[in-house]
Amino acid sequence: MEDKLGLEFLRVVEQAAIASAHTMGLGNGHKADDMAVQAMRREMDTVGMDGTIVIGEGERDKAPMLYIGEKVGMAVKHKDNYPKVDIAVDPLEGTNLCATGEPNAITVLAASEAGGLLHAPDLYMEKIVVGPTCRGAVELDAPVKDNLKAIARRLDRLVEDLVVIVLDRPRHEKLIAEIRTAGARIRLISDGDLSAGIASAVLGSGVHAVMGTGGAPEGVLTAAALKCLNGEITARLVVSTPEQHERLAKMGVTDAKRIYKTDELAPGKKIIFACTGVTEGNLLRGVRFFGEGVRTHSLVLTHDDRQVRFIDSVHLNKRPDAKVRFI
Repeated sequence: MEDKLGLEFLRVVEQAAIASAHTMGLGNGHKADDMAVQAMRREMDTVGMDGTIVIGEGERDKAPMLYIGEKVGMAVKHKDNYPKVDIAVDPLEGTNLCATGEPNAITVLAASEAGGLLHAPDLYMEKIVVGPTCRGAVELDAPVKDNLKAIARRLDRLVEDLVVIVLDRPRHEKLIAEIRTAGARIRLISDGDLSAGIASAVLGSGVHAVMGTGGAPEGVLTAAALKCLNGEITARLVVSTPEQHERLAKMGVTDAKRIYKTDELAPGKKIIFACTGVTEGNLLRGVRFFGEGVRTHSLVLTHDDRQVRFIDSVHLNKRPDAKVRFI
């Protein structure tokens, strides 16, 4: 599956990134997201697969978003024997980042064999994300200072050397205060904890951990990437109302307090993760338009064959005098 579909999914996230990049800085997050969704759906329907969206933009009545349960791929129109694939998407992670032209907006897709990605509800999730060196070093219920000391020991650094990314939200006031008291440095972000989680698992990114509460669907997408990068996420759903408990039960989640690890959020053996930068970021450059085409920068990860590809693509205009230039 990875060999056949990895570059196909690259094309999907590239086209979604190009479409949304046309709206960068226009202040219209809804339009940016809609452009990404339309491009992603259009490209996915040309991929040779029998795909099912297991994490998307909402439920079926929220169409035209890529809704949970939607069928995608060539099997929708052609009843050939295509592989069954579960797909998780965030057509534009960092909608507001794209709308304002801020860094780290990306288009994202993860895929696995059927049953390989947790069907996470659209709830909040407590998360700690670390890189390969710190696997097994942190615990979700441990004091913040203890987790930071454990990370520092594994990295052979002082706590004061660490950089922790936290979403800039009122709910994180206590967490931010505890990190500062422990002595670690903080990089507050307005959106985009998925791209931050990926960065934490790549040496040289300058990110050592991600902490705080964010979306559960983004947690599963992060887990898919981290499984390919040997990083670790430890997470727990935040359930606060009877309606949320009822929804979890319908989705087959019986223990709302369960702590999930990477392999439980993304248990698949054949995992593909693909993302493309929309705006400039820590790991990926944003979409760049030039006179004769478009340039994109993407990351494609595959778990089974252990490949990490940073892909710099030039998409030339369809005209006979188009030229590739070094930019």
